[in-house]
Amino acid sequence: MQIKPKAAAALSILALAAGLAGAQNANQGVSKDEILLGSIQDLSGPIASYGKQYRLGMMLRLDEINEQGGIHGRKLRLIVEDSAYDPKRAVLATQKLVNQDRIFAMVGHLGAASNLAAMPVQFEKNVLNFFPNTAAREMYEPFHRLKYANSASFYDQMRTSVPKLIKDKTIKKACILYQDDDYGFEVMRGGEAGLKTLNMEYAEKTTYKRGATDFSSQVAKLKSSGCDLVVLGTVIRESIGAVSEARKIGFNPVFIGTHGIYTDLLHKLGGKTMDGLYATHTAQQPYLDEASQPLRFWANKYKTRFNEDPTVQSVYGYQAIDAFVTSARKAGPNLTTDSFIKAMDSIVIPADMFGTPEMRFGPKKRLGTDLSRLSQIQDGRWKVVSDYVKP
Repeated sequence: MQIKPKAAAALSILALAAGLAGAQNANQGVSKDEILLGSIQDLSGPIASYGKQYRLGMMLRLDEINEQGGIHGRKLRLIVEDSAYDPKRAVLATQKLVNQDRIFAMVGHLGAASNLAAMPVQFEKNVLNFFPNTAAREMYEPFHRLKYANSASFYDQMRTSVPKLIKDKTIKKACILYQDDDYGFEVMRGGEAGLKTLNMEYAEKTTYKRGATDFSSQVAKLKSSGCDLVVLGTVIRESIGAVSEARKIGFNPVFIGTHGIYTDLLHKLGGKTMDGLYATHTAQQPYLDEASQPLRFWANKYKTRFNEDPTVQSVYGYQAIDAFVTSARKAGPNLTTDSFIKAMDSIVIPADMFGTPEMRFGPKKRLGTDLSRLSQIQDGRWKVVSDYVKP
């Protein structure tokens, strides 16, 4: 989704305010012994499973760092607030974290709408928005010195992966089913841009309202159009509902969605009918019997620590803290927002055991990587099936 002109103007004004606030808040959240971080997750709402796993992933890395002595003698402390996936609650939580708790940075805030609502509160007090847990383009556009994003946008994920799949599968007709909101539009437009590179366009577009449970009319419409590829601008429950309906009526096109549906919940809840579905992703879903020894070791360590299997959300949380630590260490003992930004703008975060590609930032670059690749559900689990594709 693209940010509206009025919102862009407001953020530009806030950028100015942030610069003025910088001198007053340079050391907020940093004491002799501690660096205080904040995060806002959904812990009681519609995607509470995401928020819980992300938080545990953060805690695993944070505990590892503190056991090793912290960062230049300072331990990390994390305060996590619950938004229930509601932007209004996210703003209240942000006000508490920024003004009362006085955090140094917001890390891994979940949800595009919640981030957009919260960022003005943070920027007024010179508080970083670091590695938000969403792939909306507004997490790095328009440029703001306090923004750092790590995920290729939903738009870019579809713009690159749809043409690849069309070529690989010799697709003749592509269609789309998408949620009638900003997320769905972003997916639709990304796929549309990818199709244009092949001189193609959607043979059919159909939408649904958020919260829908019946997809019979939409699926029938797609089937009658003769689509052999369907782009899904859907989330978890809706993906399962739509694909299950298609299988039921004997409609078996290639289905592809964004990393918004790249979760173990899809095959756990959807069962065998989800086999064959593709999704874009960066970090890899960790399984306890993973062939990669480092990833298998990590997954089992997580299981031992929290008594439950990790998910890709656990990985995202772990990576966010790890990246913060990398920059904070380079910033040196005199940690301020400015020294952190200077360090962040010069570091390279290498490709890791989770399969995430190298990330680079810079004085005018706030997205670490725009790369994504494809996985497919095969025999009830995600399997990586492509290399990274450059937009």
